[in-house]
Amino acid sequence: MRTSDSDGGRRRRVRGIRLLGGSLLAIAWLVSAPGSASEALREPKPALHLEEGTLARSQLVALGRDLLVEGEALSDVAVVQGSARIVGSVAGDVIVLSGDVALASGARVGGDLFVLGGEITAAPGSEIEGRSVAYPTVAQAWMTLMEGPSLGADATSPVVIGAKIALVGAWLVLALVLFATAGREVVATSEAVSSSPFRNFAIGLTAVSALVLTAVFVSSFSASILGIPMLFLVGLFALLLKLWGMTAVFHAVGVWVGRRFGQDRVLPVNAATIGLLLLGTAKLLPFVGVWTWTVATLIGVGAAFATKFGRDEPWLQTA
Repeated sequence: MRTSDSDGGRRRRVRGIRLLGGSLLAIAWLVSAPGSASEALREPKPALHLEEGTLARSQLVALGRDLLVEGEALSDVAVVQGSARIVGSVAGDVIVLSGDVALASGARVGGDLFVLGGEITAAPGSEIEGRSVAYPTVAQAWMTLMEGPSLGADATSPVVIGAKIALVGAWLVLALVLFATAGREVVATSEAVSSSPFRNFAIGLTAVSALVLTAVFVSSFSASILGIPMLFLVGLFALLLKLWGMTAVFHAVGVWVGRRFGQDRVLPVNAATIGLLLLGTAKLLPFVGVWTWTVATLIGVGAAFATKFGRDEPWLQTA
């Protein structure tokens, strides 16, 4: 029985790795294709349409376009830089970044509904079985937390490209330090990234939004003696979640790439380096590079938070 559970868990991790790696590599491939794909993503695209009477067993992901669900989606739904309209049913979660969600009468969402940078409109007769969370006004603060200030320069300027390359080098040094000091815990977080990327995406979205709102709230007390230390602690916690979580994502992507080439056992540092180089290349690409890292960051933050930095223990120990 233990063997069966172990095999099932291994299969789930493999499916998760395939989903995570495939999604991120697809984004990188799209923007590296000839004909300035980054400009193409800015152009309006036909909505991804799940027609009435159609059954979708895998996750639906719309990048830079709207999503229309008239049929039945048995898994999760995610939209980045677009809006979603649900007429039929979604069995899993619905996650939308920089867009709105509209539920028609009779529409059903079996999981949670998360919207960042948009609003939720539900017609009478629609049904949301899980939580319904929308943060319509924090998108810019959230993007700053994810990627840092833009410095007012164009994404293709030598200064910005040079800064991104330097950041990739800094990420490599950080990954080496983390694997040298807490490699087992980072790998545990990486396994959580691989097994439940959509769940960790939702957790990360909620955590980052809560941290942004907390920082805004705490900043109102910045003049007091406790305001500045509290704001520093909130920022430090957010930074630790991002650094730890992204290192775990690098490792998960590297493991996926290794398995694609028949290497079932890749050294943790080597796997993290492969994943970093892949995502680092995507980071150099305008527009979609930001979204690639944003999605990866949310997954990593969610995994770091859910696993308690790989320790899988309560945040607060009670006597």
